[in-house]
Amino acid sequence: MNIKPLLCPQSSGEKKPPTAAQKRKQTLKRRSYLRAGLQILFFLLTPSLFTGAFSGVKYIFTQIGLSQPLETVSFVKTLAVLCLLTMIFGRFFCGYVCAFGALGDGVQFVSKKVQKKAKKKLPAIPSGVKKWLNRLPFGILTAIILLCALGVYGSLSGYSPWDVFSMATSLKFRLEGYGLGCVLLVLILVGMAWEPRFFCRFLCPMGAVFRLLPIFPWAILRRDRSRCGKGCSACTKNCPVEVSLGEGGNASDCIRCEGCRGICPRGNISSGKKWMDAHVEIVTMIKAALYLAAAAAIGCMRFV
Repeated sequence: MNIKPLLCPQSSGEKKPPTAAQKRKQTLKRRSYLRAGLQILFFLLTPSLFTGAFSGVKYIFTQIGLSQPLETVSFVKTLAVLCLLTMIFGRFFCGYVCAFGALGDGVQFVSKKVQKKAKKKLPAIPSGVKKWLNRLPFGILTAIILLCALGVYGSLSGYSPWDVFSMATSLKFRLEGYGLGCVLLVLILVGMAWEPRFFCRFLCPMGAVFRLLPIFPWAILRRDRSRCGKGCSACTKNCPVEVSLGEGGNASDCIRCEGCRGICPRGNISSGKKWMDAHVEIVTMIKAALYLAAAAAIGCMRFV
């Protein structure tokens, strides 16, 4: 007598394997938590890196204007180290390390929550206006360089929102003499609530410096557009700086937040290095460790 084996129906309590879409969502969530955690860590430990590097730019051109020799002061060391790391890793500093960038992401996070609860969205900035604003950091950088070279920037320090931010993060805030700088910082915060990465994209002079640097090939994310789905622009929509990646990447604007890789349904974005692409979180933590080590070495780490 032939006895057929009984097939037990799948237990209703047994979990089904996650779909591709669920895996992407989990990956994106995990990387978002990692990035937020690192941003908080750097904000607490190394808030002076941004202002230190920017002070290096001002020092160099002030000395040139005075026809004085350049010395390897701490500001110059900070600028040199960040420029070198940016050339090696891309604009990782902007995406993870910069205190101003972390502040902007925090303000934008709260703004989105408030808009969602109020069921109202702030009006979007027209794309044409954004293209014009995207060039503004180069104008700001040029103006600051000229003011430093002419020897008049020092007299305008009370107008600088960066100086106010530096005082606030170093717990040495004072209003006297910095009224206009405080007003400008508040306006920047409003912009941060309105548009993701408002300061980084439209105002940051250090971002302009980083955009001028050559980036090593392994630090550039690329997209094979021939493999993209028709009408898909998930990567650009999920990018806080609205970078549109192509075959050659976009090293000057990409802040290496990894948001595009986590959301791409076809895994179509890569650096061209298989190990790095397969271990994004590990590579991110290695980069973060190197930035922390560099900050400690040049004396820009708090509590050390």
